[in-house]
Amino acid sequence: MSKTLASIVGGTAGAVVLAGMIIVLIWFYLCHYRSVSSETGSSDPSQVRKIELPLQDTRCFEMEELSLATKEFSERNLIGDGKFGEVYRGLLQDGVLVAIKRRHALPSKEFVDEVRYLSSIHHRNVVTLLGYCQENNLQFLIYEYVPNGSVASHLYGVGQQPHEKLQFKLRLSIALGAAKGLAHLHCLSPHLIHKNFKTANVLVDENFIAKVADAGLHNIFGKDEIPGPSSQVVSEEIFLAPEVKEFRQYSEKSDVYSFGVFLLELLSGKEATESQPSDSYQNLVELVQSNGNMFNIIDQRLGKSFTAEGVKDFMQLIVQCINLSSEKRLSMSFVVIELDQILEKEMKLTTSMGEGTPTVTLGSQLFKTTR
Repeated sequence: MSKTLASIVGGTAGAVVLAGMIIVLIWFYLCHYRSVSSETGSSDPSQVRKIELPLQDTRCFEMEELSLATKEFSERNLIGDGKFGEVYRGLLQDGVLVAIKRRHALPSKEFVDEVRYLSSIHHRNVVTLLGYCQENNLQFLIYEYVPNGSVASHLYGVGQQPHEKLQFKLRLSIALGAAKGLAHLHCLSPHLIHKNFKTANVLVDENFIAKVADAGLHNIFGKDEIPGPSSQVVSEEIFLAPEVKEFRQYSEKSDVYSFGVFLLELLSGKEATESQPSDSYQNLVELVQSNGNMFNIIDQRLGKSFTAEGVKDFMQLIVQCINLSSEKRLSMSFVVIELDQILEKEMKLTTSMGEGTPTVTLGSQLFKTTR
């Protein structure tokens, strides 16, 4: 009996010690968590060097590493200046090229939480957010580097060569890739609305695979209006749906409208804000919405690289996307289906023509038949 009693007493004592250790560990964790929270909400944020929370698939970069990657943020590595701030090209120590966005902002837990969510989005047609950094009252977003720039730079960007052109099939492929990326955002739970989709935010890699950039950037700022260079205001307003301009009502359908303007720029090779010589009072979007005639705005650089059937289907899709009524616009998933069918048909028809069996009307004849 004495041995049994000793065993019971010993086991009880061990359980008490174990419970005590667990309580101490919980107390230590709570104290540490409160310390991090108090730093985040400090009344003197300038004294907070860095906020680092455990994030899955998200890397917290050191500012020293980013400075080294960009050679002290040299102007030679400055590749853009967007709404978030300057964009630098950087080479990490492991040999990975990245795009680093930097802005002046106080540290915040909300910023880190949003980065955690956005960095969990992985899709072939969406630019991947690799990580973040918060130090010295600066916030950084580190993205994968997409080497071939934006679609806007290839269509009408500064330094764009007059002879440079993208064939119609390639433009269709770019449109399809961008549509897949945007549709993926809309399929997330909860749905992610881009809110700032435009031609400049569609990047292409070395193989001209389209990738949607700046997804969720509005959420990081926590408000609809993001300060940006004043020169961008006019060109960006053209991509906003009527309900956004008037009521600030963003939705999947407002993204579809922006995508329709993107398609219009792909077709014309020009900024949608440009007006036609025949009507200096209407920009390209207003012109299409008023009469639907797009034959005269087709990019002349396309030459004979398209079929009448393909471009007509493409035009019809544009009209459906930029409908003034959000209820009458297509969903992005349906836009993907439509573009896929147009591209597949265009590939078959042009291949057939290349083999000496022209069964379609050449796109160049469209210019002869329009008034």
